[in-house]
Amino acid sequence: MPQKQTAHKKLQNSRPERGDRVGYWLVKSEPDCFSIDDLLAAKGRTTYWDGVRNYQARNMLRDQMKLGDRVLFYHSNAKPPGIAGVAEVVREGYPDTTAFDVKHEHYDPKSKPDSPTWYRVDLKLVAKFPRELSLPALRQVPALAGMALLQRGSRLSVQPVSSQEFKTVLALAEIDES
Repeated sequence: MPQKQTAHKKLQNSRPERGDRVGYWLVKSEPDCFSIDDLLAAKGRTTYWDGVRNYQARNMLRDQMKLGDRVLFYHSNAKPPGIAGVAEVVREGYPDTTAFDVKHEHYDPKSKPDSPTWYRVDLKLVAKFPRELSLPALRQVPALAGMALLQRGSRLSVQPVSSQEFKTVLALAEIDES
């Protein structure tokens, strides 16, 4: 039987120095659509986060997610759903061009290149967790009781996360962000 790791894995700190605060987020993806392993296999471990078609989530992508912000990568519609790792925003919000492509599943005839409706950001994998943190397990952690993900009716694919919630998740995953 393998022994439990006592040493924390460390996240590489690739955030640029900046005077303002670092933001923390959670993004959801169905693993059969795009999983943490797909991000791990992507060129440069980087991808654009597209296909968001909710105005509130779009506004966060467009206006609030900033370069260097940390992102919890959540597998939704999985058995069980859970947080699989951490990514970083490496490109701030820009128009989601899939909305302009009539052959794409995310096509939106109302969105135009000169007046885009939908936005995306680029994310780079920072760390895949040794094990996913399941939604049922997260619900048992008192420090996460206020987390948007755990609220009844919370369905947004992009959600803000407090710095304390982020730190708690990293501790549960035995990851050290220092």
